[in-house]
Formats: sequence, C-alpha cells, structure tokens
Amino acid sequence: MASPLPTPSDASLSSRQQSHEPATEHGGGLVRLRLSVSYDGTALHGWARQPEQRTVQGDLEDALATVLRTPVELTVAGRTDAGVHATAQVAHCDVPRRVWEEHRDRLVRRLRGVLPPDIAVPAVTEAHPDFDARFAALGRHYVYRLTDAVGGAPPLRRADTVAWPRPLDATAMATAAALLLGEHDFAAFCRRREGATTIRTLLALDVVRDGDLVTIAASADAFCHSMVRSLVGALTAVGEGRRAPEWPASLLARDERASEVPVAPAHGLTLVAVDYPPDDMLAARSRLTRARRALTPPGRPPR
Repeated sequence: MASPLPTPSDASLSSRQQSHEPATEHGGGLVRLRLSVSYDGTALHGWARQPEQRTVQGDLEDALATVLRTPVELTVAGRTDAGVHATAQVAHCDVPRRVWEEHRDRLVRRLRGVLPPDIAVPAVTEAHPDFDARFAALGRHYVYRLTDAVGGAPPLRRADTVAWPRPLDATAMATAAALLLGEHDFAAFCRRREGATTIRTLLALDVVRDGDLVTIAASADAFCHSMVRSLVGALTAVGEGRRAPEWPASLLARDERASEVPVAPAHGLTLVAVDYPPDDMLAARSRLTRARRALTPPGRPPR
C-alpha cells in the first residue's frame, strides 16, 4: 500500500522526532507513545537500523508504519548490540493524535500480526509529552546468564545462557564486582564512540550462583558500548582464577579500552528493566542527562 502524502502534522512529527523535542501537550496535534518491547536477539543485528540487515528498530518501525499508515521513528532506552536480548526494552515515538485515536484499541494486536515472531510489543500507551525513552531514563538493568555445567546450557535456555567451559568461583567474582561500584570512567571496559563520554555510575553488579547457573545483574544510570559484556568478561577471568579480584577495579585508572579484557558472548545478555521518574520530573531528568558528564579522577588533570 502506498504511503499517504505528508500532512502538516506528519511534517511536524518528522521535525520533532529528529530533534527529540517533547510532543505537543495533551489534546494537541501530536501524541507521544511509549512502547514496551521484547525480543530474542539471536537473528537480529542489534537495535539500530542498518542497511541490508535485520534489526529491531528496522522491523519495528516498518511494522508500525504498515499498521498506522504514517512514518514512524523510534527513540530507544538502550541500543542493544547484535545478539543481545530484551524482555523490557522501552521506546517512544510521536504520531498524529488522529492516528493514535483510530488505532489505539487494536494496535498491539495488529502489531502482533505483522511483526516477526522474535519481536513483540506487549503494550503501547500514551505518554506524558516530556517522556523520552533515552534521556529521561534513571537506570538500565541487565542480566547475564552463565552456566559452568559439564553438559552445557539446558536446550530450552541455550539462546540466552552461555555455556562456560571452565568452573567459575562466583564468590571471587562477587568480591571483584563490588570494587567496581560507583561513578567512574569505564573507558577500559567500553568501545569508545566519537564524542561520547565513558563516565558512568554503576549502581549494582551482583553475582549469584544457583546450582550450575551463575547470573550477573548489572544496573547503571547508563551503559556505554559493550560495557556490560566487558565487565562480565573481566569477572570471568577472576572466576577462573586467572586474575585477582582487585584486577578489574585496577583498570579504572585507564583512559582507553583495555585490550586484555575479554568481551563475553552477546547471547548471554538480556535487558530486563528501565527506570523512569514521575511525570513531573521527566523534563528535568532529560536536561540533566543531556548535559555531558565530567569526572576528574584523583591525580588526573581535568580534560
């Protein structure tokens, strides 16, 4: 079906989406939608749209455009890498109010009919105009699953659980994890992106063993590229006895990626939650997040 000709509302939509401005006030021409998204990342090349590749953003934007018959551009809480899963990803988009009112009661059901089976949208709700899936987020929560069982991962969990080939000392890993908490420059654990800070506040990094399963739950205000998988890689080096528990924290003194830190396989990682403040604090949170973070470690000159 051919796309409809752009209307003034559609043009305003495109402009606002590009600038990440809030939607118009309730009752105005645009409405901001909040989407809950889950996906099995096995066959997907991450969140961000890429030419000639299946991605969550590409498939989901195409599905929304098909159902709503208007262009849609999504902003996401966390741009997950290829192979990473999500049970509680959050995204937003702005659409003309007339489109939302026409489709609101059947949008979730119709998306189920056009989306591939490895992507699901359990809920779509009208959000406050100041809601921003990316900049208003207070924290992101990930879980990484490992098993050191001799027989490997259970067949029904093989897509989200990494079969580790050597025994892991979860107690030593937990000791190492505790030393990484707080606000630091995590450059040693990140793949640097031009113009992006690597300063983050790591709120939790919990290592728990349950039989043969070792889970690592990581929470932060935000994560930089490959940060969680690099933290897991460093902790497994400790768990195998190849590194001392103090080693991962010692890398925080570096201002560039540490090549000796392994990056754990993508399929063990799942985004499980994103936190947001109350509606009356959304705008303030977005302004704070947009401001570039600066941290001057002890003994290092400001940069």
